[in-house]
Amino acid sequence: QKNRMKLKGNELNLRQVLFLFIFWDLVNCGIPEQVQYSLSEETEKKSFVGNLAKDLELDPFNHGLRIISNSGTIQYFELNSNSGHLQTCERIDREEICGTGKKCILKFQILAESKLKLYVTEIEIVDINDNAPSFLSIRWELKISETSIPGSQFSLPEAQDPDLGGNSIQHYELTANNHFSLEVQSSQNDAKSTKLVLEKSLDREEQSVYDLILTAFDGGEPIRSGTLQIHIFVLDANDNVPVFSQPMYEVNVKENMLKGSIVAAVTAIDMDEGINGELKYSFQKITKKGSQQFIINSTSGEIILVGSLDFETSSRYEVEVQAMDGGGLSDRSKVVILVTDLNDNAPELAITFLINSVPENSPAGTVIAILNAQDRDSGDNGEIKCSIPSNLPFRLKKTMESFYSLETDKALDRELLPTYSITVTAVDDGAPPLSTSVVISLQVLDINDNPPLFLESKYTSYLLENNPKGASVFSLKASDPDWEENARITYSIIDSPMRDSPLSSYLSINSETGTIYALSSLDYEEIQEIQFHVKAQDGGSPSLNSNVSVTLFILDQNDNVPEILYPSPPTDGSTGIELAPHSSEPGYLITKAVAVDADSGQNSWLSYQLIRATEPGLFTVGLHTGEIRTARLFLEKDALKQILVVLVKDNGQPPLSASVTLTVVLADSIPESLSDLSNISAPVDPQSDLTFYLVIGVVFVSCLFFTFLLVLLTIRLYRWKNSKLLESGSVHFSGVPVSQFVGMDGVRAFLQSYCHTISLTRDSRKSHCNFHEENCSNTLTNQPLTCGMSDSILACGDLNLKNDEQILVKVSLIFQSNSVFLDVLTFCFYEDPSVLSTYLPLFHYSCDMIRLANFLVY
Repeated sequence: QKNRMKLKGNELNLRQVLFLFIFWDLVNCGIPEQVQYSLSEETEKKSFVGNLAKDLELDPFNHGLRIISNSGTIQYFELNSNSGHLQTCERIDREEICGTGKKCILKFQILAESKLKLYVTEIEIVDINDNAPSFLSIRWELKISETSIPGSQFSLPEAQDPDLGGNSIQHYELTANNHFSLEVQSSQNDAKSTKLVLEKSLDREEQSVYDLILTAFDGGEPIRSGTLQIHIFVLDANDNVPVFSQPMYEVNVKENMLKGSIVAAVTAIDMDEGINGELKYSFQKITKKGSQQFIINSTSGEIILVGSLDFETSSRYEVEVQAMDGGGLSDRSKVVILVTDLNDNAPELAITFLINSVPENSPAGTVIAILNAQDRDSGDNGEIKCSIPSNLPFRLKKTMESFYSLETDKALDRELLPTYSITVTAVDDGAPPLSTSVVISLQVLDINDNPPLFLESKYTSYLLENNPKGASVFSLKASDPDWEENARITYSIIDSPMRDSPLSSYLSINSETGTIYALSSLDYEEIQEIQFHVKAQDGGSPSLNSNVSVTLFILDQNDNVPEILYPSPPTDGSTGIELAPHSSEPGYLITKAVAVDADSGQNSWLSYQLIRATEPGLFTVGLHTGEIRTARLFLEKDALKQILVVLVKDNGQPPLSASVTLTVVLADSIPESLSDLSNISAPVDPQSDLTFYLVIGVVFVSCLFFTFLLVLLTIRLYRWKNSKLLESGSVHFSGVPVSQFVGMDGVRAFLQSYCHTISLTRDSRKSHCNFHEENCSNTLTNQPLTCGMSDSILACGDLNLKNDEQILVKVSLIFQSNSVFLDVLTFCFYEDPSVLSTYLPLFHYSCDMIRLANFLVY
């Protein structure tokens, strides 16, 4: 073991010396060498560019070359790691990369890791004729007055070709005709403009439309061309040409201008009137990229932004605007739109070389990392300053252009601080300034003399019950100030018995991250907490370890519905029945609903509500006690059977609830309640017997009425035949009272009005009658008639009556005796007012029969 430690120490010393030589060479490297290549655009992928290993005079088999590209840019080239050849990895389009620039150069850095040296590589992209000339539109309309003189010139749209030099547009051709010719002019930048020249006077009556074709040719190999269809309409005279207020407009806009904003407004004046003076504005010369950014209002001449400006993409736009009147005359003006740069791009920091660990005895000046700082903005907005915190034993040194090296400033001490997190911040000079930071972690190497240490002495975590299987419970972390394998920590759970199952059936741990997972769904009602130990063991030899205690508390979730203990839910579908005396005072306790909830905390807080009742407002339920009490006195109209539905709800989120239905019977005693229950179970109409007797009474009265009519008719016929005999009669009913019936409240008075002074003898064979005037008062006055009647209602005298008169008296007495029917109905009304609405038609019918009979009798 001692020999092994000695060899390991020697190996560390050799590595330290090697590091010193490499870092010293990197710090003292000079200005990077430059390599240049040339490549045609549209070259296929994997095409050979150059042999970098040979050109840089490096070992072709151990060159260690690597491309350092700017972040956010497309990587067009790659290095063959075996041969050191530089080759393409993407399609290269010169027009897409450099636009209309005369030279297109791609620049990047090459890092030779074997020498820790940077080389600047420039590749010039050579233009090829890969684009054909094209016009902004395929159709062009031109209106020319018939009074135009020969030699008049009319501007035509220019073709565009993004290629350069001989590959761009070289000449134009116009289809042969007798009236028009083509004139091509070249500007200082070799741009060619075309004008249509009138060679012969026009006559609209002779020919009003001319169709021509303008063809643009480039000078590439092979030659490419583009065409424009020209439709010329001959119009009447238009003697004033539109004139722009300025030959060129130049505007400056910020790159953060909102879409829909007005960039510029061009104006032209035409002295003509009517349609010849109406101007239409349009773009005549505009790039494809410009057409995606701007549109022009054809009436007002306002140029409106429809895209998003970006100074880094394009800082200048040139468009040519034409103003044409209704007579076909036009003028052109150039509009130059300059995009002002804003500080809208934060600096970019790229780490090109990094060492994650150094021995603690490394000398000052040891290179830790090489960083490349860039900013896409320009001017002050693109000036970058990099810095690190001043309290760290490191320094940041600028080596060249935008490259910085992070070095140690003094010797490191692992026992003082085993790891460093170095924050490198790049800030630009914009207003306001923008910044970017990167964090570099550095570890100081040492031997395995420290066991892993947990951040806390013990851990406590919480897990909501009903968790999904495999859910992450929590993570714990142990740190080891040692290095490499000595600091590689693995985690494990020390298994311990838990009820009838091992702990491993409930929890597992990720051996690398220390994240603990739940293998099964836990139930708070079964398990409230789990206690176990986690061991952290490093990868040293011999390995060291430490344990930590972990307590996992299971949190309750509202997953149990309240259980109603009383009244217990019936098994036969019936409801619980409670007894309430008729004399119960408000607040009388009927019963109490009792419920429990298997959850805990607020999830088990129960509240009670009365959600349905036969008589709303008759009963109340205690919100938290569940006591069912009366809210008022019972009334006779209240139903004997009261159905109550009580809802029990917990305080969880979301709340769960259960309900129970119970029946409250209004009764003063158990026999009465049993009678009420029998009526409830087999409900019978309480007025059914009364209805039966009332119907019988009505039928009986009706029969008597019709019988009376027949008898009366017979008597009248008989009297008509024996009128003399009837006139000699000596019987007079002067004591017969008049009916005092006056409506509903006079029912009993109506019955009393039939108290007569006429009495018949018990012996039906006798035909005389006694008048008891001393017991009756005359009813012909407004005073009510009173009569004292004994059990023997009919006390007959010796008065002789004829047969027909005796019949009338008997019929009257029959109706008087049947007035008991009205007594029954009146009694029922006072006992239960609801009878009135049910039997009022029968009552009125009976009263009408008796009133008619009374009239006919008297």
